[in-house]
Amino acid sequence: MTMNGSETRTPSKLPQTFIAFRNYNYRLWFVGQLISLVGTWMQTTAQAYLIFEVTHDPAYLGYVAFASGVPTWIFTLYGGVISDRVPRRIMLIVTQAVMMLLAFILTALVFAHMVQPWMIILLAFLLGTANAFDAPARLAFVVEIVTREDVPNAIALNASMFNLATVVGPAVSGLTYALVGPVWCFFINGLSFIAVIVGLFWMKITPQPRRARRGGSLDEIKEGLRFVAKNDVIIIILVNLALVSMLSIGLSSLLPAWANNVLHGDVTINGYLLSARGAGSLVAALLLAYLSGKKIKGLLWMLGSVMLPVSIFVFVFMNTLWPSLIATVWIGLAFMMVTNTSNSLVQALTPDELRGRVMAIYTLVFFGMAPVGGLLLGLMASWMAGKLNGLASEPVAVGAANLLLLVVVIAIQIVRPKMIHLK
Repeated sequence: MTMNGSETRTPSKLPQTFIAFRNYNYRLWFVGQLISLVGTWMQTTAQAYLIFEVTHDPAYLGYVAFASGVPTWIFTLYGGVISDRVPRRIMLIVTQAVMMLLAFILTALVFAHMVQPWMIILLAFLLGTANAFDAPARLAFVVEIVTREDVPNAIALNASMFNLATVVGPAVSGLTYALVGPVWCFFINGLSFIAVIVGLFWMKITPQPRRARRGGSLDEIKEGLRFVAKNDVIIIILVNLALVSMLSIGLSSLLPAWANNVLHGDVTINGYLLSARGAGSLVAALLLAYLSGKKIKGLLWMLGSVMLPVSIFVFVFMNTLWPSLIATVWIGLAFMMVTNTSNSLVQALTPDELRGRVMAIYTLVFFGMAPVGGLLLGLMASWMAGKLNGLASEPVAVGAANLLLLVVVIAIQIVRPKMIHLK
């Protein structure tokens, strides 16, 4: 048996794709997070459709996305400092409990027929605040629950877990919403947090040595920022990630309007679109888990970066269900190739004593730019709606924004061709 400071790992005959499952703590983490993420996607899907159903304005989809992301800008860097100071397991238990409480509050408001658009926006802001502290700890926590050699595989399996949830959650949410209404989507999400909290309590983690503080919180944040600023590879990865997040996740915030205005469907079609994207991402995540022992992360990163804008352009020109679903599968696949390899490369380039803060910067870029994209795309679609003589405005807004991503990807290929050789 081998030790990783946090747990005992027993020998395993698992295939390379699932090698991180030989770690007891990781098995608990995977199961708990999978259940919780299915609930989260049920709520996310139902919440977006609920506010669109109430307002019939795509701008409100952007408002919710923006409100959920504002705390990322305000709190994430400080969340990274906290995750480098306190036991990450305790921090995750607290943040998950807060998210559970917020889900039950939304459940009660909808059940009592009291919910208003401003309440959904406020709760999205509060949930974003909890996420701002949760995400840096969650990303850095992986090194405490698997052996060092299993970290790349665990990161890839985390992505497969997330995307399995995106396949199941939105589809179940759409059916549940159509059959019994949104309140059950929110209630099931609240219950789902119990699984991850229980798993965290059951883990066998050896206490990590306390890191000596180097000044106040602001000084420690600056230390993390200086490290990133001096690493041009991380800078390129984060710039590309910012645009990917703005466009790809921002596109997701428009899907309720897309399902109605482009595909002439309902909440069920919205769930199918999200599930199709999740299916593509799941395939990519499993492929990346299988390839986690190969030294081709730069190649995969560049391939995904090129595939994503091409897939989005194809999606923009589709106006029937099945071609749209196929294009969405490819969007999900390319998106996962970019984000998963970005995570692995940044983790590999970061020392342990800075991991929480650097992953906070990663989180700030990844989650912080998503609401900006959601807000801009929502406002663009709303503004264009009155100028296109009855044509759907969402494809025009997404297509215009996608041009910027394509230009940046081409520029990276020209200016820094060595990125493709990153291991």
